[in-house]
Formats: sequence, structure tokens, C-alpha cells
Amino acid sequence: MDFTHLLQEGRNLFLALDHRVVGVSLVPAYLLLVYTLRYRRVQQMHEEFKYPTRESLAKMTDDDAWKIQLKLGQLEFPFTYLKALQFALFKTYGIPTISGLLVKTSEFSRPQTAMKRYADTSVLIGEFVANPPSSPRSREGIARMNYLHSVYRKSGKILEDDMLYTLSLFALEPIRWINRYEWRGLSDLETCALGTFWKSVGDAMEISYERLPSSETGFRDGLEWLDEIRAWSEAYEKEHMLPHRDNNQTAEETVEILLWTVPRILRPLGRKMVYFLMGDRLRTAMMYDPPGWLYRFVFSNIFAIRKLVLRYLALTRPECLRVRRITTDPAEKSPHFVLSWEGAPFYVKPTLWNRWGPSARIKRLLQLPLPGDEDETYFPGGYYTPDVGPRAFVGKGGEYVEQTTARLKAERKGQCPFGVAR
Repeated sequence: MDFTHLLQEGRNLFLALDHRVVGVSLVPAYLLLVYTLRYRRVQQMHEEFKYPTRESLAKMTDDDAWKIQLKLGQLEFPFTYLKALQFALFKTYGIPTISGLLVKTSEFSRPQTAMKRYADTSVLIGEFVANPPSSPRSREGIARMNYLHSVYRKSGKILEDDMLYTLSLFALEPIRWINRYEWRGLSDLETCALGTFWKSVGDAMEISYERLPSSETGFRDGLEWLDEIRAWSEAYEKEHMLPHRDNNQTAEETVEILLWTVPRILRPLGRKMVYFLMGDRLRTAMMYDPPGWLYRFVFSNIFAIRKLVLRYLALTRPECLRVRRITTDPAEKSPHFVLSWEGAPFYVKPTLWNRWGPSARIKRLLQLPLPGDEDETYFPGGYYTPDVGPRAFVGKGGEYVEQTTARLKAERKGQCPFGVAR
């Protein structure tokens, strides 16, 4: 009998089984690694920011709240956080008093002006979302935004209730979107941080909270502030988010921005996705028809599958891949630049990567403008915060911005924003 042949066959069988065993054992090991890394970041956040009880959350500082929301927006949920803020702005256009003003001021009369307004709003919000509350850049961003609003607030064209409603959406939509579409919901620490941060932003913008029950006695913490502004915001929507042609006009221009990089052949499908994400009340106010059941089924399952893949199969985003949307070097002088953009390339530096990288090549195929194209239109030289806004406001408001910046320097030092009623 040829024992050599039998031994060789046995050895081959053992190696095959050994590889299978190793392969099978790697699967649970990988799943365990994903689980460990995903929840380790959550645990690390709770260890870094020591607010273990509801009582301690009342002492959360603005600086800590800012750091937590920055982690959520740049590391934990960058895609969903950005989309939530985009839809927060989009949702305001379902209120006729807001959309009507935009139409009257011609901000949405042409695609180019709509794109410019979107870019300007994004960079101003980015200045105080991406920079510490007590930093010069954060103060300057809020000051410039306050100036652009001040003309219309003084004349009564911007209603104070609309200001409060807009603020409520920027605080509430990230919470709603993350809890609905992400691989995990937010913890009380993270939710409180968003409430604390946006309450502080509202203080800086001098938005009155007199509509909220605890405005006179003071809010307990960010969670209570969120609860009260949520109840008020939902009631305001029911009364004021009504169908109007101005809503539809602003929505049409905004949808074009949201679908800017989508190939034209896929834009009808992209529109159905946008309609799906709107929800019934906003969709009705913007005068759109609801997507059919098949679209709802497909889109719902896409988000459900994404949630499962992120939770069980995708590794966490490393620090080196933190999503930064504007240049944020504290020592940097103006101009500032946009690093990651939606829509047209406003304020984007025309680097070799931005003009010839993989993303740029796709945009070339889609015949979309790139950084460096049409200098006078897209400002590839960056932006100077005190000049951001409609062309009619460039070079104006300098004294107002200086005075507001001085006020914020004295008032907004990163401290806990709860303790003084507004």
C-alpha cells in the first residue's frame, strides 16, 4: 500500500480544514473588533466629559458642549449630521413668512444667487460650529450673521418667532436624524450637549426665549431647553407651515443644490428621495406629491441596511479622517477656505487635488464647475467673514460686527449658559 500518497492526501485535507477554521474564526473576531471600537468611542466620550447624572448635566459648559457636538459632526456621524443641518435650513422654507422674504429679496430668483446664499449660510454657520465658542472666529461668524439679520429684524420683515423656529430646527434636526437613521441613538450626554450648544448660540444671536415656559425662571439644562423648544416648535409648525407658492419656489432652487452632483438621468430618483425625507407636513407646505409606496419601501430599506452595515461591519472613522468642512487653524488669518463643499465650489482653493483628484474628474464628466473656474463667480481666493453675504452687503456692517464681537467677547467665554434667564 502506498502510505506516502495517503499521508499527502491527509496533509492536504488538514491544511484545507485549517484554512477554513481560520477563516471562520476571523469573522466573529472582526465583528467583535467593530463592536469594541464603535462603543469604545462612546465610552471614551463619557469618560472625558464627566457629567454622569442629570444634576451634573445642568453644569455642562459651552466649551464642553461644543467639543461634543464637534465629535458628533466630524467623527461619529459626519454624513447624517451635515444632512440634518441642511434639512434644518431647508425646512424653514416651509414657513411662508420666511420663504416670502427670500423671494422678495431675490435670494432665490436665480440658481446662482440661491447657490451663493447657501454657500454663505454654510460658511457662517461653519465658523461658529467648527471653532470654539470663545474664539475670535466664532464670535466674528455670529456677529456677521447677526448683522445680516439685523436690517430685517428691525423692520419687522424677519419675525422673532421665525428666528426662534429656525434655531429650534438646528438644535432638533440633528437629534432626529441621528436617532432615526444612524447605527445608534444619542446618549443623554450628547443630546444635552446639542441643547446646551445651540441655546448658547441663541443667546449670542439675541433670540428671545419668552415663548418657552421656563424663560423667566431659567432652564434646568440642555435637555429641558430641548424639550420646551421642541414642544413650541411643533406647535408653531402646525399653525404656520402651510402651502404657498413662495415655499415651492425656494424649495425648487434648494433641491437643485442638494442634487447638484447627481447625474441628470438620476435626478428624478434623487427628487423622490428628497420628498421621502421631507415628511408629510413639509412636503405638503412645499406643494410636492408624496412618493409612491415602492419608493418609500426602497428608501426605507436603504437606510435600514446602511444602519446595520455601520453597526456590525464598518470600522470607526479614525482621527486622521476627521471631516473638516472649512479651514480652522486658530492662528489663520483671513481669507478662509471651504474644504468640503455641497453644490457649486464657492470659496474653494483651486489646488491640484481639487481640480484633478478623483472627485474633480467625476465633476468634469458631469460638466460641473471646479475650484478656479469663473473666479468672479465662485471666489477661489476664499472668504473674509465680515464680507460674507449678498453682494449688496459687501463692505458694510463693519462697525456693527466690531460692536457685536466685543459684546460676545465679554459674554461668551465658554461658560455654562444656564443660570441666567432670557
